[in-house]
Amino acid sequence: MCIGIFDSGIGGMTLLHQALLLMPQENFIFYADTDHVPYGTKSREQVVSYVDEVIRFMLAKECKAVVIACNTATAVAAEQMRSKYCELPIIGIEPAVKPAVAESDGKRVMVVATPLTVHEKRLQKLVERVDDEHLVDMLELPGLVEFAEQGEFVSARVTAYLQEKFAGYALEQYGELVLGCTHFNYFKDTFRALLPQGIHIIDGSFGTVRQLMRVLAAKGALAPQPAEEAAGGQVRYFASGREILEADRLERIRKLHERLEQMRAL
Repeated sequence: MCIGIFDSGIGGMTLLHQALLLMPQENFIFYADTDHVPYGTKSREQVVSYVDEVIRFMLAKECKAVVIACNTATAVAAEQMRSKYCELPIIGIEPAVKPAVAESDGKRVMVVATPLTVHEKRLQKLVERVDDEHLVDMLELPGLVEFAEQGEFVSARVTAYLQEKFAGYALEQYGELVLGCTHFNYFKDTFRALLPQGIHIIDGSFGTVRQLMRVLAAKGALAPQPAEEAAGGQVRYFASGREILEADRLERIRKLHERLEQMRAL
């Protein structure tokens, strides 16, 4: 059996990359819903419909757990999907606001996310629960999703876009930047270049994979670690239900993993 991980596009590969590091013995299906990317600018009803379709696909593939590697989809649809598919462990990523506030040492915290994530009650309630000192600001960055899907990670256009969005914020007052969309992890180098030195960049991928491991371990469904000489698990990639087998597209995926490994060090 395998673990299903999905996102509206390539952003969820951030979480897949982390899962491959922590769970090399597992087999994975990665599903990018490229027909409907981006989720963050769609209506709530549309996103729920898309997520339901993906969950049914994962069930048909006999996945033992599903990870919603999309902050927007988690905020909009996770609870509804858990109620509907109660026998299937469904783990959702969400912005790492709590650890960011805890580590901020009184400095401000900026959460960057898609418009739908920012306006969903789930994130607003999370901020209300942990932000006693009103340190958190939220900023919509929908353009980064489009840049990521085009493979444009470092460019004058990306820099100009972020400079425009950050204009008006006293960035020296911030201690934490929370990446509230998995697509944003591809841009850590540009964030680093634009933000004052010392700002901590945090996302929810590591914590989400650790939660996945805890859930599977509790159910006795965590695959055993392979012997040192044994091959690790396998990944199958799908674009809105269509398996990706073409050499050029698989090469693009390999390069995305390569970039994510570079960004992991930042």
